[in-house]
Amino acid sequence: MAGKLPFEEGASINKPPLFCVLNYKYWEARKKIFVESIDQGIWDAIENGPFIPKIKKGGSFIKKPWSQWTNEESEKAKFDCITKNIITSALDSKDFFRISECESAKEMWDTLKATHESITEIKKAKTKSQARRKRRQNQKGLNMCFMAKKEDDSSSESSVSSSASLNVENYSQLH
Repeated sequence: MAGKLPFEEGASINKPPLFCVLNYKYWEARKKIFVESIDQGIWDAIENGPFIPKIKKGGSFIKKPWSQWTNEESEKAKFDCITKNIITSALDSKDFFRISECESAKEMWDTLKATHESITEIKKAKTKSQARRKRRQNQKGLNMCFMAKKEDDSSSESSVSSSASLNVENYSQLH
């Protein structure tokens, strides 16, 4: 059986996937699929922002008063509200309050993305840095072992090469 998945709940067609800080990209893909399965207009609200009906007044467009919206405009405008509900229903309180002041679903999505993609990138960079530091430390130990054997005049050539082979094997097992 595969290893434990990075989320507690199973996939559901009725329940949005819970936000997964440990694997943001995974959650993002699952959330997109979930939202698109409900209605493509909901995903459009995330990608392009809310639909705001406008009217031409003078030489510019202004927001159309709500009382003048057509049924079609009302339906399109609802997508942003539905999307905000879907996004917030999957968050813990920390992330909820991080985005609670956002005006639109797009702004919420972009805030989550910016926050958690950068955290993920920082963690990856830190892990790579730690791995490089460990490799350098191991390499220094390997070099010191070679130098110690080289300086030891009483060692025979065969013991130096067998010791070097052993240390190279040990080093390669660490990586």
